[in-house]
Amino acid sequence: MTDDVMALLPERPRLLALGEPTHFEDSLLRVRNDLFRRLVEREGFRAIAIESDCLMGLLVDDYVVHGAGTLDDVMRRGFSHEFGTMAGNRELVRWLHAYNRSRPLPERVHFAGFDGPLEITGGASPREALLGLHGLLGDKPCTVAELDRLIGDDERWPNPDAMMDPSQSVGRTPEARQLRLLADEMVALLEAESPAKDEMDRGRLYGRTATGLLLYHHWMADPSPARLTRVLGQRAAMMAANLLALTQQHGPIMAFAQNSHLQRAKSSIRLGGPLLHWWSAGAIVAAQLGSDYAFVATALGTIRHRGVETPPINTIEGLLYVRTGDHFIVDPRKLPADAEKRESPWFGYAPLDPAHLPEIDAIVYVKDAIVE
Repeated sequence: MTDDVMALLPERPRLLALGEPTHFEDSLLRVRNDLFRRLVEREGFRAIAIESDCLMGLLVDDYVVHGAGTLDDVMRRGFSHEFGTMAGNRELVRWLHAYNRSRPLPERVHFAGFDGPLEITGGASPREALLGLHGLLGDKPCTVAELDRLIGDDERWPNPDAMMDPSQSVGRTPEARQLRLLADEMVALLEAESPAKDEMDRGRLYGRTATGLLLYHHWMADPSPARLTRVLGQRAAMMAANLLALTQQHGPIMAFAQNSHLQRAKSSIRLGGPLLHWWSAGAIVAAQLGSDYAFVATALGTIRHRGVETPPINTIEGLLYVRTGDHFIVDPRKLPADAEKRESPWFGYAPLDPAHLPEIDAIVYVKDAIVE
């Protein structure tokens, strides 16, 4: 399958982004794992980044690269969005750990989360990121006690009521504004102090996360009609910044997330009101990397246990469903852009939009998502 994907690309990218149309399907994760293993063994890829909390992902990376901790522990504490419960993710981590054991440190393959510490209904407290950054700087430019006082109770930050009511957010309190100033100052100090490379990479991650989270909460407290678009765009910007940093540190790398996070086209969603549009992480990264970015979308035939049955023949998924094979690679340039967009009976599955075909480099088609 790797050869088929690479044959559709003009050159080997520094970041190959594989999208999925739905979460929590091990059938898709097995296809991802197979592709990534082959990219490592045949194309020299050095890391995989998935749609999971970037700070939690440090635990997984320490395990697969340095052998720190245990598999059970990192699966429990190293993933957000309950992704650690998936058998396909466990198999990925197990394989990375085994692959790295016999290799010198510079040749080991890394794992990362590239999402912020965010859920659909809100962002986490900035405590972990701020204290992690502060720990590399000593008591500059403030003390831990001062940070503790400004952060306050962690539980007030991810308030789900703030998603629809900006007055419930703490993102524009005097304390939050002071934290933003301190975070910016610590990021500047980190660059000036220039610690060792490993510490610098981790410090920059803490800095991106702290400043990004505080800005996310700032927009969550915005009373204007643009607030939700700003919130969605801020999450995408945080994802993009992490992917660009990982590409610089480890490239070439593979990213894995929902198609809408990685596509070059604008993303959209309806959250109880008008349709919201924002530039995805993939669109932001593609604008900077150019031909060094490749987007491979996954299209899916059926998810029968979710009520998603055989696709209509006039859709992209339906045209591919009649072909032979459980999964295969498709050249999007050979598919009709005037096909109908499939309607999903289940909110958790997003069919492929034929209008996006010109901006997709390759398609992985999985005929059936099967529960084993």
